[in-house]
Amino acid sequence: MSIRHSTAALRRALSIATLVLISSATAVPRAVAGEVEILPDLIYGHKDGMALTLDVLKPKAGANGAAILYMVSGGWVSRWIPPTQTAERFQYLLDRGFTIVTIRHGSSPRYHVPDAVADVRRAVRFVRHNAPQWGVDPARLGVHGGSAGGHLSLMLGLAPDTGDPAAAEPFMRESNKVASVVAYYPPVDLRTWARGPMLASPEQRFPALNFEKEKAADISPILFVSEDDPPTLLIHGDADRTVPIEHSQRMIKALKDNRIVSDFITIPGGGHGFRDADLARAQAALVAWFEKTLAKK
Repeated sequence: MSIRHSTAALRRALSIATLVLISSATAVPRAVAGEVEILPDLIYGHKDGMALTLDVLKPKAGANGAAILYMVSGGWVSRWIPPTQTAERFQYLLDRGFTIVTIRHGSSPRYHVPDAVADVRRAVRFVRHNAPQWGVDPARLGVHGGSAGGHLSLMLGLAPDTGDPAAAEPFMRESNKVASVVAYYPPVDLRTWARGPMLASPEQRFPALNFEKEKAADISPILFVSEDDPPTLLIHGDADRTVPIEHSQRMIKALKDNRIVSDFITIPGGGHGFRDADLARAQAALVAWFEKTLAKK
């Protein structure tokens, strides 16, 4: 069965995964930090004298050879937390054998959205180049994020390039293409959001949007949908007042119009950020999607 004709099977898997995640959260033994190999603060680049870093979290047993690249971004702010805490957050994926790569980009307000897009593209090249030494198949990289992280995930999925064969750094010659995308409540069109260059103020929301308006089209994923895009899952609450659900509705229509393997889950009453049963449902959908789309061929 081809992936394009497996929607019914995926939905059945999702229903089962949801029940498993909700009913067995306390019944399944949780792996302790010692069962996860942590490679912290790997440097994938520098800017303005500062390091750009990512963490690799790998199950010591049962790794399935696929990796989920998580975009650490909220409002295009990328915060560091101890990787042991990250391992706890993504236990549900580590337990399924996925390696987790948490990618941090240059943060707002110093840096803006175009800078963040450039950073995460660089990070994917670094991951692909080094994946074999981590036991990861470079062809089985998924990407995930919420809000600004969802935007960055879609940019990676829908607007990749093949790399620069003349680059001095070997990893920069790699493609930044990913094999699957899961985006929670992503903004997909920044053409009406870009403010133009201006100084950030304490009361201003999302100073990452203070960039030249003419650059907005280049970082609006809705404009890059094409027939060769990877499988993409969108999850959005219909009560989201920060990023209206229309963003994901527009995106799923564009994906379907281009015959991309895709799905859209609406969280009734869900706002900008999922909790409790809504979070369990979203996580179950994410697991089912990545297990289906990143399965070893």
